[in-house]
Amino acid sequence: MRRNKKPLAVSMGEPAGIGPDLALLSWANRKKLGLPPFYVRGDQQLFVERAKKIGMTPHVVPCTPKNAVTCFQKGLPVVQTGEPLSDRPGEEQEETAPSVVASIETCIEDVKSGHAAALVTSPINKAALYKTGFNFPGHTEFLGALAAKHWPGQSAEPVMMIAGPELMVVPVTVHIALKNVPAALTEALIVETGKIVVQDLRERFGFSNPRLALCGLNPHAGESGTMGTEDRDIITPAIETLKDMGIAASGPHPADTLFHPAARETYDCVLGMYHDQVLVPAKTIGFDDSVNVTLGLPFVRTSPDHGTAYSLAGTGMVRIDSFAASLRMAHALANPDQV
Repeated sequence: MRRNKKPLAVSMGEPAGIGPDLALLSWANRKKLGLPPFYVRGDQQLFVERAKKIGMTPHVVPCTPKNAVTCFQKGLPVVQTGEPLSDRPGEEQEETAPSVVASIETCIEDVKSGHAAALVTSPINKAALYKTGFNFPGHTEFLGALAAKHWPGQSAEPVMMIAGPELMVVPVTVHIALKNVPAALTEALIVETGKIVVQDLRERFGFSNPRLALCGLNPHAGESGTMGTEDRDIITPAIETLKDMGIAASGPHPADTLFHPAARETYDCVLGMYHDQVLVPAKTIGFDDSVNVTLGLPFVRTSPDHGTAYSLAGTGMVRIDSFAASLRMAHALANPDQV
């Protein structure tokens, strides 16, 4: 694999969680895992302290995005960002929230300026950020706002995908309460989501004619309207519209029969109507090697498909498979002609 001269920018994530562990352990295993060069924006001393806690020699190298590739050969490159932080694994601290947000924002600025090829985000604790005025449901929505700010002339409609070796899924509605899903689900939203998914599957993932399978909302996809009319009145018309656009879309399918091996051979990506409908099977089938990818943005963003795991922070016992897969996928999507 040829390496691009541009490194990947990695946000620090929740400093009391496993984000620092993932970056440190991934760097330590970079050759075995075949990882491209990356750097982290965060507090350098925190990474030094975390390395000691997990039994690593603290090979943490101060760097800038411009010299991160060179630094990557010597240690984990960390660009000092935000305030100095004390390393207290597993202890939520409100005062760290500004540094968490600053790490994400400056990584985006690095991608915009051309110093980084793509963004990989470490897990955040949204509840901790909400206490300080962060008003986005999650990473996906925040990145959409940052994309609109830094790329004002380009479309920025973020769509969350969980992509694994055996299954790729997209929830049409994302971080909202289940009771609010039926009201939020519209034909226009389904069609727009399908269009964005197909465009990125073609342009970034290399599918010539992506096949979409759409879940029904209700049990048995509504059973001809006897268990809910949304499948008949909203999802089916959306599928017909997608077909009229030349998109290979099918459904609505009962979700309970859509994820076994034989069914997975019939499509390339599943669109579910709500978060857990498709994330449960995706994480069950590929928990350690699936990646959260944000589609519909003018830049590449990936993330591991798990949370902060406070109880594992600082123990050295975390699995880095999903984080490593996020790094490899970000590199591949940002440089499709080199993979």
